[in-house]
Amino acid sequence: MALVHCDLQAPAGARAETPIVLLSSGLGGSAGFWRPQIAPLVAAGFRVAAYDHRGTGRSPGELPAPYTIAHMAGDVRELLDAIDPEHRAPCHFVGHALGGLVGLQLALDAPGRLASLVLVNAWSQPNPHSARCFDARLALLDASGVRAYVEAQPIFLYPAAWCAANAQRVQSEVEHAFAHFPGAATMRARIGALRAFDVDAQLGRIDLPALVMTAMDDTLVPWTCSQRLAEGLPHAELDTMPHGGHAHSVTEPDAFNARLLRFLARQSQPSTDTVSA
Repeated sequence: MALVHCDLQAPAGARAETPIVLLSSGLGGSAGFWRPQIAPLVAAGFRVAAYDHRGTGRSPGELPAPYTIAHMAGDVRELLDAIDPEHRAPCHFVGHALGGLVGLQLALDAPGRLASLVLVNAWSQPNPHSARCFDARLALLDASGVRAYVEAQPIFLYPAAWCAANAQRVQSEVEHAFAHFPGAATMRARIGALRAFDVDAQLGRIDLPALVMTAMDDTLVPWTCSQRLAEGLPHAELDTMPHGGHAHSVTEPDAFNARLLRFLARQSQPSTDTVSA
């Protein structure tokens, strides 16, 4: 049995061979992060799997110590085996931030399980700016508690103008995060895992089509981290948006979804290569 809770939605008439888009969220770990993407992906003909990471939401459980991104990638392998036990369907992995790290690790550990990678505001190695942000978030959690931690979260996720224009929605998200906070120990373990992640020297091994998506006004992860991913992955394209923040899949869903669906559609097209007689 998979260690994580998954929501699986499928178009009418879906079969065992119908491609799967597996959505992996960032630090919060919630499948609900992908609400703006799920219906458009199903309408495009994909089976869509969104899951709560182990230790978060509807996937309660103790985390091994030391906790690593490899543990998270192992959970996804178990989930895929549960969804597609005969390995008949191509799987397109879409990961946001920490979720993107899970996809990179899975591509290294089990490349045959994936058909493509979409990495959203992710990274291949630590950087000093994000480290400063996580230091500040942990200091808030330790010194002021969970309420201060979740109240600060939108500052790192969204552009200021979007937060101001969507104040009620943002506060509703804060209250939900406070009510469903996974616990300080779990959050520290998850942050520790992402801070230790470094596969920069191994990017050349990932022989998959990849779409690297970034918003250039991301205040948590410099967009240049995505640029580095696109340079290091052998078959990657870089998609930049000028604004939208760290969670631009939420703040700019129409533009984000259009770009994501174009990439996924290309992965389903037959090769145009021909063999000369």
